[in-house]
Amino acid sequence: MQWQGVIPAITTPFKPDLSVDAELLVKQVDALVRAGCSGIVALGSLGEGGSLSFDEKKAVLRLCKEALAGRGSLVAGVAALTTAEACRLAELGAEQGASGLMVLPPYVYRGDWRETRAHFEAVVAETPLPCMLYNNPIAYGSDVLPEQLLELARSLPNLVAVKESSADVRRVSAIRAIAGDRLQVLVGVDDLIVEGVAAGAVGWIAGLADALPAESVRLFELARKGASAELSALYAWFLPLLRLDTVPKFVQLIKLVQAQTGLGSEAVRPPRLPLAGDEREQALALVRDALGKRPPLA
Repeated sequence: MQWQGVIPAITTPFKPDLSVDAELLVKQVDALVRAGCSGIVALGSLGEGGSLSFDEKKAVLRLCKEALAGRGSLVAGVAALTTAEACRLAELGAEQGASGLMVLPPYVYRGDWRETRAHFEAVVAETPLPCMLYNNPIAYGSDVLPEQLLELARSLPNLVAVKESSADVRRVSAIRAIAGDRLQVLVGVDDLIVEGVAAGAVGWIAGLADALPAESVRLFELARKGASAELSALYAWFLPLLRLDTVPKFVQLIKLVQAQTGLGSEAVRPPRLPLAGDEREQALALVRDALGKRPPLA
């Protein structure tokens, strides 16, 4: 498992009756790897993992593994209300052939560091798979600081990466300074990707890549090469769309973009509802304006 490159956190497509759309899921995964993505993350927040049953999660992982066909890595998201349930999901990821796991803090309960550490230790120790810790204090209320990450890494040999979503690019530099090459740092906030790569991140757990994979891969490649006119122009065009990944309705918004690029539908599961009225029209105008100015890729 190489924790590098563009690794989209995929959406889970649904049919009109809100069952999982297996055919569309396979199409999406195939499009991502054909565009140059190095893998995918399934069952994350963007994938509405919390709305899927255990059997549905199993089916999604199986379909993703088959669709990848060895062309990229499958990372299984591990998120649950309890540590015991998270451990079972870690087992499921291994059973379904995942290359690695993305481990989240517990849903709902926001523990102190002693509790949060115990949760991560239990889940990561449960599996032989390499694991990436997902740090998103904005969404989940638990902030794992760089020195705490290093503490975990020292006790867990298979904790090898972090998806850093604090939206503070200084965190990338701080983790690199304190952990060196012990932990791979991946950007988890779409509109911070260029700055994150400049600070030392080696990968991008991307959202808008679900709808625009070729542009995302090109943006990442250019960011790795350093400042250029092409990078500045592509980032300036992409930023209004990338910012859709940073708001509460990011799932609905990214699915809206997917529908416009032919890589998905707007269907979401309650309590989420598809965008409607003026809210949808404003978002659609932004998306169509950007797609109308879609730059050619070199």
